[in-house]
Parts: sequence; structure tokens; C-alpha cells
Amino acid sequence: MRLYVVINTVGIILRYIAIVMFLPVIFALCYGEYGSILPFVSGALISLLLGGLFSLNKASEKDIDTINKAEALATAFFSWVFFALVAAVPYLFYDLGIVNSLFEAVSGVSTTGATILNDFSLFPKTFFFYRSMTQWFGGMGIIVLFIAILPKFSVAGRQMFFAESPNPAEEKVTPRVRHTASWLWAIYVGLTVLQIIVLRCAGLDFYHSICTSFSTVGAGGFSPNAESTIGYGSNFITVVIMIFAFLAGTNFIILYKFFIQGKFKAPFKSEEFMTYLFFVLILGGLTALSLCINSGYSPKDGLIAGLFQTISVMTSTGFASVDFNQWDFSSKLLLFLSMFVSASAISACGGLKITRWIFVFKYIKRELNKIMHPNGVYPIRLEGGVVSSETAQQMMAFVVFYFALFGITAFITGFIEQNSTIAVVGSIATLGNIGPGFGALGPMGSFDGLQTATKFIFMFNMLVGRLELIPFLAILHKDLWAIKK
Repeated sequence: MRLYVVINTVGIILRYIAIVMFLPVIFALCYGEYGSILPFVSGALISLLLGGLFSLNKASEKDIDTINKAEALATAFFSWVFFALVAAVPYLFYDLGIVNSLFEAVSGVSTTGATILNDFSLFPKTFFFYRSMTQWFGGMGIIVLFIAILPKFSVAGRQMFFAESPNPAEEKVTPRVRHTASWLWAIYVGLTVLQIIVLRCAGLDFYHSICTSFSTVGAGGFSPNAESTIGYGSNFITVVIMIFAFLAGTNFIILYKFFIQGKFKAPFKSEEFMTYLFFVLILGGLTALSLCINSGYSPKDGLIAGLFQTISVMTSTGFASVDFNQWDFSSKLLLFLSMFVSASAISACGGLKITRWIFVFKYIKRELNKIMHPNGVYPIRLEGGVVSSETAQQMMAFVVFYFALFGITAFITGFIEQNSTIAVVGSIATLGNIGPGFGALGPMGSFDGLQTATKFIFMFNMLVGRLELIPFLAILHKDLWAIKK
């Protein structure tokens, strides 16, 4: 690996992150919150300084153009780590402390939505705008953004694109990855603007509309309201958020085909989308039925609550339309199951992804067929294409590592906290970038009371979950660190 190329590329990204960090300053000026200017100017300057230092040993354009897979994986990993570090700087000015500032920042950029806040009244509007903004930029991915806007990443973009947003099929909407990244961000921005408009028409002010839209389309769940969606007291607003959360969990390539190319049958021809829709309807419907039978919900309220929370959890959005911590055991069990299902690849959501579940079931089916018919040939197909043996091995390895990491972190956290609910629910909620869970970590709770060691374990889960394990596993391999000049 050419370490200087990785460092230089991360430096370029940090310099542009500095521009992003200035956006809350504009917001603070608009709302007259002049005391909130210094935190974000400081964060921007630190990002700019780090970017400048990392770029002192400049890599040539040819070096960046020839970036290989290992270097792309390292670039993706370190870009997100330093994005989280500089994102934590403004929180220090609000007396959150170093650990809590870092936790809130990692939760934001990874679109997890787990918070350490207890009293929302202590912070200005700019603070909450910034929280939601970090989730919005983290949702589609900072590297995908810079591939779209920076010409110097036009050639190297392919390796970096799939390092940050792995997809078993490596499907693109256009032949050039830069154009693909541009279209993905165009759809992402379009959904955000559309939701802001709809929420404004529904009666929310601009501040709540933009913060809620950032956190919905980014599949993050940070809300400017201490009671999340509950605080808006409107079924219409709840349904709007639910619809956009569902779209945020849909494969954006499907959205491109549907909205841009006019291929209105594309979603229904997609195995991934139909499976995604199936799980939403089945799990949401069963949860609604359970709420009506066991918790006394009316059919209307049960359906809205069941579908909303299922979509919110499956897409890792993490909003709450009700305090589901108060649900009956059966309803909570169904919601817990939804935490493992996840949504689509190439979307804003976290988790294992529906595509990998489809593959696992087909893999099991193939192995059973081979037991009965050892000489038979049973290729596994995804979205009409045959999965190569190399891709199949990678996906199975991903699934194994995902559950191994979940088990290990749950086991260690259980020892630290002496609480099985925090251990199990907290581990999957952070690894799957879901956010709130049950018990003390419920939608009306906070991660603030956890031990410092637990917070660092959960921060690790959030970052690794957002990067889908692969870049993290790659940096552990000794061959990646074989320095090349």
C-alpha cells in the first residue's frame, strides 16, 4: 500500500469537510445565535488544518488515478474516522465532555442516532441542526459526495465508491462511477427537498422540517424534538416521515430507474425491493396486530405505530412515533427481529442488508439440494445474475463476521454493564446503526449513563457498521501495510 497516497487523499477529503463544517455558521447567523458561531468555525479550521498537514506530501494525479482496492479501503476507513473526530470538536464547546462529544459525533456521521443527551432545552437550534446535518452527509456517504464533485477522483472513484458503499452486484446507474455518484446524490437531495416541502405544508416550521428531513433521508433519527416524532402529535407528519424513511431504505439505483428513467416496473422486477417490501408489510402487519390484541391499540393507531416502527428500525432511521419501550413483550420481540433484517444495499440505511439475507437463504437451499443431488449444479442468482464463487465467499464471510462481532461486543458489554438488555440490544442497535433500543436505551432514554468502556465499544460498532466491516477487516491484514513507494 502506498501510504502517502492514502494520507494525501484523506487530506483532500478533510479540506472539503471543512467547508461542510461552515454550514451551521450560516444557520446560526440566520437565527441570531451568535454564540454558536465559534464552535463550528473552530471545527472547520481544525479540519482544514489537518487536511493541509495530510496534503503536505502531495500525491500526483497519476498516483490518485491508480489507487488500488487496498488503498481505497484504507482511505474509506480513515476518512470516516477523521470525519468523526473533527465532527466532535463543536460538541466540546457545549460542555459534553470529550467522550460524550465523540460519541455524539460518531453516532451522527454513522447515521446511528444513539444519543447521550438528557435535556434538549440546554442547547440552541444550531446545535440540533448540526446533529441532523452530520447524519445527512453520512447517509449517502462523504466519499460518494466527493467522487461526484471532485474531478480528481474521476478515475480512482470506482475503487473508492465500492469501498464505502459495497454492493454484491456492483451495479451502477451509468457506465462512469462519477456520474453514478452524481445521480445518487441528486436523488438524495431531491428526496430531502421534497420532504422539507411536504413537512412545511403539514405545519412544521422550517427549522423542524429541515432537521427532520436531514435525519429521515439520511436514515439517522436525530430529532430536534426531545420526544422524537411523538412530539409533533400528528399522524399525517408521522406517515410522511414513514414514507420517506422507506424510500431512504430503498436501493437508490431502483429510485433512479423509477424516477429518472421512468421505468415504473423496475421496483417490482427487483428481487431485493420486493423482499424488502415483503418484510416491511409482514413484520409491520404482525406488530400492528400484536399491538391491537395485546396493548389495546385501535386498528388505525396500531397500523400506523406498527408500520412506522418497523420501517424506522429496518431502515436504521431510529425515529419513534410511540414509546415502544412500553409495548407488550410480543410486539417488542417483533421489533427486535426487525433490527436484524435491515433494508437495501446502496441506500442510506445500515445493517446487514436484504441482499445478503436473500443470498444466505439461497445458499442454504443450494446446500440442501446438493445433499439430495450431489452431482447437480445449482448456481445462485441475485437480480438475474449468477453470483460468482468469489462474491459468494465474501458475502458468507461478511455475514459470519457480522454476527461474530455482534456476539463478541454483546458478551464484553454484558460483563462491563452487568445488564443483558444493554449488552444485546445496545450491540445490535449500534452495529446496525439503528440507534434506540429497549430498556435504558429506549427511545426516551439515553446512552449517557453507560460506562466509558461501553461507549467506546459502541462507537467502534457504529463506525464498523457504517463501513460494512470490509474496510475495518482490511486494515487488520498485515499485507495491507506492506509499504510501497
